[in-house]
Amino acid sequence: MSIYNVNYLCREVMRDPSFRELLRNDPEAALARYALTEEERRALLTGDVGTLYKLGANSFLMGYLPRYVVLGLDLRSYGERMHAVADFAADH
Repeated sequence: MSIYNVNYLCREVMRDPSFRELLRNDPEAALARYALTEEERRALLTGDVGTLYKLGANSFLMGYLPRYVVLGLDLRSYGERMHAVADFAADH
């Protein structure tokens, strides 16, 4: 299951400063290292953590993305996007 690769990528963001830099400067090249579905790849490139969460990505591990300001995410945008998922789920 490729969602494992999304989780692993998020972990690598925390562990590997050179990977973080590559993700900031050339996200397509950074993501090419991982076997991802097209939906996962698109969600990562657009910072769509809501979709990643719905696909099964671990929210704790995804928290490394805004912490290190990669893929267009910062703490504010991450929080807003994750709250949107929670609000949607509560309404349905």
